[in-house]
Amino acid sequence: MLAHLRQYPLFVLLTMAGGAAMLIPAAQSLRNEEWHHARIFFQSGLLICAMAMLVGLAMMNRKTRDPVRSHLTALLLAFTVLPAILALPLVLLIDDLSWFKAWFEMLSSITTTGASLFDAPFELPESVHLWRATVGWFGGFLILLAGFAVMQPLNLGGFEIRSMVQDSARALNLPQDAHGDGSERIIRLVRVIAPAYLGMTALLVLGLVVAGERVYIAFAHGMSIISTSGISPVGGLSGGTSGRMGEVIMAVFLLIAINARLILIWQDRGWRTWIRRDPELRLAGMIVVGMTVALFLRHWFAALAEGQQTDYSNMLNSIWGTVFTTLSYLTTTGFESRDWGAAQSWSGLNSPEIIFLGLAVIGGGVATTAGGVKLLRVFALFKHSTRELERLVYANSIGRSGIITRRVRREGAYIAWIFLMLFAMSIALIAMALSLTGPRFEESVTLAIAALTNTGPVISTITDHSATYSELSSTGLGILAAAMVLGRLELLAVIAMFNPDFWRR
Repeated sequence: MLAHLRQYPLFVLLTMAGGAAMLIPAAQSLRNEEWHHARIFFQSGLLICAMAMLVGLAMMNRKTRDPVRSHLTALLLAFTVLPAILALPLVLLIDDLSWFKAWFEMLSSITTTGASLFDAPFELPESVHLWRATVGWFGGFLILLAGFAVMQPLNLGGFEIRSMVQDSARALNLPQDAHGDGSERIIRLVRVIAPAYLGMTALLVLGLVVAGERVYIAFAHGMSIISTSGISPVGGLSGGTSGRMGEVIMAVFLLIAINARLILIWQDRGWRTWIRRDPELRLAGMIVVGMTVALFLRHWFAALAEGQQTDYSNMLNSIWGTVFTTLSYLTTTGFESRDWGAAQSWSGLNSPEIIFLGLAVIGGGVATTAGGVKLLRVFALFKHSTRELERLVYANSIGRSGIITRRVRREGAYIAWIFLMLFAMSIALIAMALSLTGPRFEESVTLAIAALTNTGPVISTITDHSATYSELSSTGLGILAAAMVLGRLELLAVIAMFNPDFWRR
């Protein structure tokens, strides 16, 4: 049976996996004695798996001339067509929910954006919330797999920076047999990534349960953290019961979205060395520490200027609230710490929208589930900027770094700058298109950044006008859907797909 499955097209296998994943909310419905919901999820999953298997049997002997090109096409279908298939239970369970809105909900989940059309989370049954989190978790695994199976061979997704320095798979501690072509490459990568992905999720869920969280919420939040989808059945971390201990555990696993190598750290004997030297981890640490120090010092300057007394009781709470929330938005998860209110009160920061938007734009690491520009590209621009400032002071100076760093800050910075400009142009165009559908321009910019960086929860935390996704028209939702797919696949991959030379190879 497994030998036959290897011959199935990648999109068919993904569809079968999505159908099989419906057993998770079905089991939750059985646990809650919601027989109707359990039957809907079970029958929908069975139908989807059966139809996918028939299509796979019809196409199993079809050979592709270019496996990478075929996988890129399958990835595009997974983020456009597959959400419509996974939306079947939502259409059957939720009254007056059109297929288009259900498709948007599933698209938001599978791209790990986490934007929801349901403003009140408690109006949905637990099985639906768990299904949204499961699709987000499945999408996170798909993104990790696509990073090494599709983006790395094409030198896209941030690999174009790393490829000039060293082999990407070796740098991320992947086995050397993962370099094969076609289905065998996919299978080898699944064997490496899947156990680590499942193991990390299980450890996080167990940790949240030990911290005092309900099992159902622990599963939902655990899958949301691992996939950086930011999906919550209780409206965020403040609705949970794990408290600050749960946030500490979540913060540890959020580091996986900073560097993909951390998910395979158990295979790496020299992890202490590369943790100290890795540019993504170093830059992320600088950002988190810098944000915390800046907001912390803002309180002291305001207190000295106004002659106010310092409230030491909220000091530690504000520090942790800033650390966790900064890390959450940097990884494009979008969860707020329950201590973020204390951090705002301590610093006197009433409008944090610019900070959150900036963190989301920077994004996480290469080949991770996080969106945004990516830390490695920002690091290349940072190294180039520091060198140019150094040359302004010492015009005839020679860079003290080695050949690897020089190549990153030269060729790498050039490519990163091109991507950054394309990213900024995309934000402007999407915001202009959204503003024509009704929202104010400020809200349109926020929505555009939320979609392109796959940080859906950002709209509910930074908008003063309480704009929601449910208030958008169908045209506006369609624009955001295109932006989410564009942000997930990245603009360079989309440009490659529309390049005639790409299809003539």
